[in-house]
Amino acid sequence: MCFDRYSRYLSDSLIPPSSPPGMAADSMEIDDSLYSRQRYVLGDSAMHQMAQSSVFLSGMGGLGIEIAKNIVLAGVKAVTLHDPKQCETWDLGSNFFIRKEDVLSQRRRVEAVCPRVAELNPYVHVDMSSSAMDDNTDLSFLREYQCVILTETRLSLQKRVNEFCHSQQPPIRFIGCDAYGICVRVFCDFGEEFEVSDPTGEEPKETFIQTITQDNPGVVTCMDNQPHGLQTGQSVVFREVNGMVELNGTARQVSVLSPHSFAIGDTSQLQPYAHGGFFVLMKTPKTYRFETIERQLCDPQVLTPDFSKPEAPLQIHAAMLALDTFQEQHSRLPNIGCLQDAEVLLKLTEEVNATLRNKASVNPELVRCLSRTARGTLPPLAAAVGGLASQEVLKAITGKFAPLQQWFYLDAIEVVKPLQSVSAEEFFPRGDRYDGLRACIGESMCLELHKLRVFMVGCGAIGCEMLKNFALLGVGLAKSSGEVCITDPDLIEKSNLNRQFLFRPHHIQKPKSTTAAEATHDINPDLHVDAHLNKVCPATESIYNDSFYSRLNLVVTALDNVEARRYVDSRCVSNQRPLLDSGTMGTKGHTEIIVPNLTESYNSHRDPPEEEIPFCTLKSFPSVIEHTIQWARDKFENAFVHKPSMYNSFWQTHPSAEVVLQRMQAGESLEGSFQVIKLLSRRPSQWEQCITVARLKFEKYFKRKALQLLHSFPLDTRLKDGSLFWQSPKRPPAPLDFDLKDSLHFTFIVSTARLFAGIYNIPYSEKDLSEEAVTRILSDVNIPEYRPSEKSIVTDESAKKPDQIKMPLSSEEEREAITQLEQAIATDSVTAERLQLSPLQFEKDDDSNGHIDFVASASALRARMYSIEPADRLKTKRIAGKIIPAIATATAAVAGLVALELIKVVGAYEFESFKNCFFNLAIPVVVLTEPATVKRTRIRDNIYFSIWDCWTIFGHEDFTLSDFMNAVREKYGIEPTMVVHGVKMLYVPVMPGHSKRLKLTMQKLIKPSVDRRYVDLTVSFAPEADGDDDLPGPPVRYYFSRNGETP
Repeated sequence: MCFDRYSRYLSDSLIPPSSPPGMAADSMEIDDSLYSRQRYVLGDSAMHQMAQSSVFLSGMGGLGIEIAKNIVLAGVKAVTLHDPKQCETWDLGSNFFIRKEDVLSQRRRVEAVCPRVAELNPYVHVDMSSSAMDDNTDLSFLREYQCVILTETRLSLQKRVNEFCHSQQPPIRFIGCDAYGICVRVFCDFGEEFEVSDPTGEEPKETFIQTITQDNPGVVTCMDNQPHGLQTGQSVVFREVNGMVELNGTARQVSVLSPHSFAIGDTSQLQPYAHGGFFVLMKTPKTYRFETIERQLCDPQVLTPDFSKPEAPLQIHAAMLALDTFQEQHSRLPNIGCLQDAEVLLKLTEEVNATLRNKASVNPELVRCLSRTARGTLPPLAAAVGGLASQEVLKAITGKFAPLQQWFYLDAIEVVKPLQSVSAEEFFPRGDRYDGLRACIGESMCLELHKLRVFMVGCGAIGCEMLKNFALLGVGLAKSSGEVCITDPDLIEKSNLNRQFLFRPHHIQKPKSTTAAEATHDINPDLHVDAHLNKVCPATESIYNDSFYSRLNLVVTALDNVEARRYVDSRCVSNQRPLLDSGTMGTKGHTEIIVPNLTESYNSHRDPPEEEIPFCTLKSFPSVIEHTIQWARDKFENAFVHKPSMYNSFWQTHPSAEVVLQRMQAGESLEGSFQVIKLLSRRPSQWEQCITVARLKFEKYFKRKALQLLHSFPLDTRLKDGSLFWQSPKRPPAPLDFDLKDSLHFTFIVSTARLFAGIYNIPYSEKDLSEEAVTRILSDVNIPEYRPSEKSIVTDESAKKPDQIKMPLSSEEEREAITQLEQAIATDSVTAERLQLSPLQFEKDDDSNGHIDFVASASALRARMYSIEPADRLKTKRIAGKIIPAIATATAAVAGLVALELIKVVGAYEFESFKNCFFNLAIPVVVLTEPATVKRTRIRDNIYFSIWDCWTIFGHEDFTLSDFMNAVREKYGIEPTMVVHGVKMLYVPVMPGHSKRLKLTMQKLIKPSVDRRYVDLTVSFAPEADGDDDLPGPPVRYYFSRNGETP
């Protein structure tokens, strides 16, 4: 084999190009600004292993290019792309890195894609080879790779390469992937023994202990009936147990007794349990055994993705093996629409099936659909399976997550089933980029996709992948009056480049939507993409109004939060538009398909709200590291965001300090005045004062707080029931003595001082941050002696945080504020610039701004004070910044699955053909299910409604509330008993004075804005039996004029 090198950087894959090549693995720096979201998925050890691994990938069709994209984004050391074929027009519909000019200049596929793949990640070497690989090729060149992936390769050659890889010491990990029309397969063989360090990737959580019995076996019960989530046979480690101290630091195998309790073997000889302690699940490595393709053919081990058709994987296994035989016999694939070929393939499938030990009955419909589409490609299917296969590549080279054992099969028969009666000519090639797609779904369906008008909300990772799918499918072509409208207010950050594959380093700080639109245009110049920079929310309803939605065929969300999804969903329900939703978190992904009148909507189900940490826990009684991180984050928000913002708005409302003083002297209470005047009177004006303030904060947070708590609740304090106050999960604090030689203390002082200097606009130099300069300033700081106060400390877990601004001031505080303001005015320290602060905005991804330095040091010091196991900077950043772990493999997979459903929505398929999906590529598990069918609610005998129903009443200027009630009764056969508009009750019979409203006009009651054409009213109806609750109904859309136009 001969290789052409295409790499612009000769460096280890995670080391910036300036570093010397071949650095030792342990000293390799991971470029966090690029890889941060993925680090949270894979961990540093796996990232380092990837950075030393070389991968060989053959076949640059739709599936091969997907895998190439995902593994280069992930950051392996080197990839060799192999493909002997030339670019053809047809490739434009499946390979997003081949351009029209590549076809015209008859370039080789691998030459066309190699530089574009290399651009995805400057840390990865990308080579290429276009030599033929066949049964006579010397395979010894593969020894330099840790993983070999074959796509578009005959089965006989796959077997030969697999045998070679399996026989090496250590074995070369082998993955075979094939996509033919509606069917795809992935096969993995990672050798006789493959050790996995962490099969699930789930972070073990600390669970507090209620009791441990002194018995054989000893039984552990979790505190507050918390579920332990363990399985029999797993091991846990105990920490901080009082009494039965022998358990601390030891691992015990568990036997589960109930969701809240488990046995841990003999504890009868240990000291009796007193209180406290927690346990953590121990991660144990697991060894997996693999067989070669040859051995697996007759008795395949398969993953079942769709339990509504559990026999499908084995049916596809037999059909695809028969297809391999067909190709060996005829040196071609079955012809499109050829019935004869389909019957030959069916006969071959029956013969193959007879030889299998592990088998299902042959599915003739599947075989015929495979025969008809085998020459075609469904780009979304390649994307979905490419995501899964890429994750297997990463597992192969890192040993992180459980590998696929050993076959994965997926079919998209639901996409082509309804098209079987369509004439064969529809599927024949026409010499354009859509020939591969046309072979699967036919010309009429292609034209429907071209005409489509889609609105996509969000252009992040899922958004980029969706646009790629739209480009390959030809969704929204200008010449067919189609359109893809996209919107995203965000700018591109460096951390986006790791999975938002349409963006490059030179795009950083440009808008996501317009940049993505240009990149999509490169893939398919015929696409009509209209890019906006708006948020989709109530504030932009004048842009994304009903007439905007009325022009759309469907809406796609590519969002990262629930609130925005809920809003878009409500707009889709109100406007009767299908919605395709998806999301990922690390290796997990979900897709949800919402179709008017067929399925429930996103808002039909509610996730339980996230548990908030009680105020008293955050303030005084943290027990786990999450509590100290949240506390530090709150301190940042309060000191550097909230207080400066409040200060600014106070002086904008009251621009004159003299007037404020007069009003306060006259006994007026101005909201926030006490806090604002305190800030003004203590306002530092030079860097030295910022260091002093930081030192006093250290004293307050990490010494005085502990002394005060121990003064209020000495260590021997007991509760009314006689139990100790300081027992698990409460931890007694230990005051910290300041020591500048401690790097954590130093980081806290410097980062805190920098943030204060930031809000007070005080300049400082690099020299000011040195240990020497800081030590000099601190030597002059006077720390007042601590005197305990008798204030009460909140211990009630249901108590909420009080609002300082709204709390009434004592007369002493008022006098103090007046005196301080008088002094400030007298000393001329009330100037325009002193009445202005610069609030910060928490920015987690800029390591130079000191924000994470502050949160990480403050959290770690508080953890030390409470003897809580600290977290590293990376974990602190994730929790404080609420970062969602993300990786390109899962993103590509969800977008592919959504785009498959898009074809079904466009074809107006029956309910049974739609599929929602949940997957976790780590385990790996893929589950396809039917969406939730729409519920119909009965109001009366023959009157039903669903979430998709909306009753309409057309009124006019003099239309009264009474007219409205009568109109509903006449049109829908039932009279409303109550009418509500938003939060305003228009008519509730039991409310005093409401009966008089019946004579008022709707215009007067609702007071619509000038351009408002209608309102949606909530109505309810009288129950059938007295004493029952009123019955809900669908929203009633009331138009202010007879023709529905603006009045």
